[in-house]
Amino acid sequence: MTDTLRPAEPATAAETGDGPRKLKRSIGVVGGTLLTLSCVTPASTLFVVVPDLFGTLGTATALTIAIGSVLCIAVAFCYAELGTLIPSAGGEYAMVSTLAGRLAGWLVFVLSLLVVVIVPPVIAMGTADYIAPLVHVDPALTGAGVMLLATLAGLLDLRANAWITGVFLVLEVIAAAVVAVLGFSHAHRGAGSLVSMQVAGAHGGIDPVTAALVVSGLAIALFVTQGFSTAVYLSEELEHPRRDVARTVLATLAISTVIILVPVAAITMGATDLKELTGGDLSAMVTAWSSTAVGTFVSLCVALAIVNAGIVMVIQNSRVLFASARDRAWPTPVNNLLSRLGRFGSPWVATLTVGVPGALLCFVDLDTLYGVTGVSVTAMYLLVAVAALLGRRDSHRHTPAWRMPLWPAVPVLLIAVLGYVLVQQDAVYLLWTGGITAVATLYWALYLRPRRDTHWLVSLPEDARG
Repeated sequence: MTDTLRPAEPATAAETGDGPRKLKRSIGVVGGTLLTLSCVTPASTLFVVVPDLFGTLGTATALTIAIGSVLCIAVAFCYAELGTLIPSAGGEYAMVSTLAGRLAGWLVFVLSLLVVVIVPPVIAMGTADYIAPLVHVDPALTGAGVMLLATLAGLLDLRANAWITGVFLVLEVIAAAVVAVLGFSHAHRGAGSLVSMQVAGAHGGIDPVTAALVVSGLAIALFVTQGFSTAVYLSEELEHPRRDVARTVLATLAISTVIILVPVAAITMGATDLKELTGGDLSAMVTAWSSTAVGTFVSLCVALAIVNAGIVMVIQNSRVLFASARDRAWPTPVNNLLSRLGRFGSPWVATLTVGVPGALLCFVDLDTLYGVTGVSVTAMYLLVAVAALLGRRDSHRHTPAWRMPLWPAVPVLLIAVLGYVLVQQDAVYLLWTGGITAVATLYWALYLRPRRDTHWLVSLPEDARG
């Protein structure tokens, strides 16, 4: 943590490869918000991730997501300030490296890499359930197909993808609105059920939802709106990053919270009984509330939302990998490949590198992917909060940037809460994530640190330096 960051030296031709290393600034705050919202993918999160929360938290699901969203406000403040202070496609690792040291930045990069590799296939595998009205396909094969399709779309120009994802986003917002209207109009219980803390038991009874279960579920609840950080990854392609990153982060969190939380409340009130709610079959609920045609329409909108999310996540993730190669995190031949840009200005090798393994991960156990993702997101937010606490030291105090209110109380409180949430997670997932982090630390110690003058030199594009 104390190994401070040094300014990046000019890269040689051998280190950079033939392709240009500067991403094209081509989108404004509207395009950035559309892309970022599509990465949060509210409808697919609602239909793919939230049902698992219903299975463990029952009527406490909406409350848990609401608590997670409040925590995310503090997280968003940290991202908005650091993203305008250090507008790099590297996202979290660039921010943390600059402010908390290169080792801390490297560990954040590894955690973010886990998230960006795992989340797309987790979402993509849900596609099979929602194209079932038309065709029945194995979830793993469907997810792999969605990942490959998203990878091909990710090779296109970013402005074109902003329009594509914007159209898909409208459809998924319509789907979420339909669910909310149907749920509220068929309510079987009052608003008090949202805090009744009950879940269907294994033998048909009713079990209480304890505070410990809610705290444990917060890791997934944080993941529900996690995609607002995409604005930081896109900061090198936003036309006015010092202004638009903060606007995009905060607007996306507000919009996505409403789109997700309102339907969750409607579903909780509209389910006929606790067993149906805990089962989490949202498609069946929508069909029961309306008709087969409406259920099919909503299901297809969700399927499109998942494809949309896959496209944006591949775009985001490829930028992280591109930035790591530009900052020389790997052996020189690997850096040369990953930092190449294609004819549309996208990092095509990095796009393929995140997209193809994502397709393969669709064949891994889903519970393991969820668990490791929850731990990784929580730990990553924790380190970002530490960086935010250090963000007003020395020269950074005077760098033009959006500044969060209530600093340093916000990052201090966030560090305490996230630390507690982290230690409450399942030991198996903590061990998986800890083992991967330990291997990454060895790579740092044996390869990167001995080459500190030539490798892992986090830099900003010239037009973003304050």
